Amino acid sequence: MKQDIETELKAIEIKHSVRVLFACESGSRAWGFASPDSDYDVRFIYTQPKEHYLSIRERRDVIELPVNEILDVTGWDIRKALQLFLKSNGPLYEWLQSPIIYKEATDFAGELRRLMPAYFSLRAGCHHYLSMTRNTFEYDLQGEQVKLKKYFYALRPALACRWILQKKTVPPMEFQKLRKLEGDADWQAAVDGLLEQKKKAPEKATIASIPILQQWIALTLAECKTQADALPALTKDTDQLDELFRKYIFA
Repeated sequence: MKQDIETELKAIEIKHSVRVLFACESGSRAWGFASPDSDYDVRFIYTQPKEHYLSIRERRDVIELPVNEILDVTGWDIRKALQLFLKSNGPLYEWLQSPIIYKEATDFAGELRRLMPAYFSLRAGCHHYLSMTRNTFEYDLQGEQVKLKKYFYALRPALACRWILQKKTVPPMEFQKLRKLEGDADWQAAVDGLLEQKKKAPEKATIASIPILQQWIALTLAECKTQADALPALTKDTDQLDELFRKYIFA
């Protein structure tokens, strides 16, 4: 599949006259809890011809391919990516840590990785992951039967929020790294059971709600909300990101 994705990225470069600087997996396959029928969530950052950046004409800054059962492919223009990096955009910071890389033709992603500790807003990151957890918990995990995958869509961001509050650093993308924060053996056993089911179950599989996880998510939401509000806001200038922008559009 990796070769097919690389071929798709090459076709995008030709069709749209762009250069892909970085491409990775961003979904459940990268998070570490894919189902047998999980699709491939490919995300990439690209540059356009330099003349486009010297024009007053408004241009689209996203490339999206039609989604099918196998591939979900989306890319951001470098200017958009850097603007979102400045705002501590959660998905982008995860892309840069993805364990599955499809293309890294330059050191653009590496340079951003080195800037992550300085630019990541703990407060913004915490609120991002809290929102993800709360929305999933309130809308998808309240019935007697719930979608199996939704537990991971609540647990992973809840753990990411706890990571930020405890370690004061950018949280890792991978679920197995995040879950090390939790020391309760019963919680870990419940998660192990979910992971085993997820490996074999289709994306739409449902299970009975799990009390220990329901209670843990509710408690984590309450605890993290108070602590997140107390985190200081972060304001950074654009100088280093402007340098990166100029470097790669003129390369």
